[in-house]
Amino acid sequence: MTPFSLIGNRPLTMSAYHSVAAVLLTVVLAASAALAQPSMRPRDVDALPASTPTLIASYGKDALQFGELRMPTGDGPFPVLIVIHGGCWTKGFAQARNTAALASKLTELGIATWNVEYRQVGDAGGGWPGSFQDWAAATDHLRVLAKSHRLDLTRVAVSGHSAGGHAALWVAARHKLGKSSVVRGDDPLPVQAAIAIDGPGDIAAFIGADAQICGKPVIVPLMGGTPTEQPERYAQGSPQALLPLAVPQYLVSTRVLPPVDARKYAAIATRAGDRVEVLTPSPAGHFDIIAPGSQIWPSVE
Repeated sequence: MTPFSLIGNRPLTMSAYHSVAAVLLTVVLAASAALAQPSMRPRDVDALPASTPTLIASYGKDALQFGELRMPTGDGPFPVLIVIHGGCWTKGFAQARNTAALASKLTELGIATWNVEYRQVGDAGGGWPGSFQDWAAATDHLRVLAKSHRLDLTRVAVSGHSAGGHAALWVAARHKLGKSSVVRGDDPLPVQAAIAIDGPGDIAAFIGADAQICGKPVIVPLMGGTPTEQPERYAQGSPQALLPLAVPQYLVSTRVLPPVDARKYAAIATRAGDRVEVLTPSPAGHFDIIAPGSQIWPSVE
């Protein structure tokens, strides 16, 4: 049967038909590639509008140990979402401003948000154990904030983006650590869910990929050595090593937590008795997924 052109009813020769098909295929592939490209960069997300925090409070003595509390309108008490920004665990990549728009949007939905800053590698006291101690102390500081703000501490979840995704899972896992651990904290505040937005659950397995994604190795500097050199630190600092966490876990998978790694983590967690859901939005860039107003934001929200 002779193919016909879309304009008029003139028959196409087979060579012309193949030429048209090749052009159309090229256009489709180009459009697909364009859609697949991340449309937002870190500074684009930083520039998104964010509400003024209800309170900026310190949870420690260091200048970087603070958080932004945003309270919804109404009487409460309100459920609380801890928000931990990413940035390759390293100074100079991202700060709490990178997750301020996300925190602001979720506060509009009736959730109190606690968007925390913390010490990173390159900051005095950052890395092991300081970064982990900051995530723990910031979480437990909600008990102090609840004395003056109507927070429902029976409904606390923790979320994080990129490196903060690892931190969120770890915060949910730290109750599994022994009381002698230098990173556990004296009395871990229970959380009811953990949301890792494109952040790894197994930091040892992320070695190698970290240099490709961050432009330099970041996990070994974070932990003060390799898994062989510091096995106990990796055992305490990697959420996957602490499974089951005994809370639901929600993973958003794009680049830092690719689908194959997300599914592997989910399988291990499920076998251990946890409930894990994986979202693989496509097309989606690493920063689109934390940007209210982006095409993919509604599914993440």
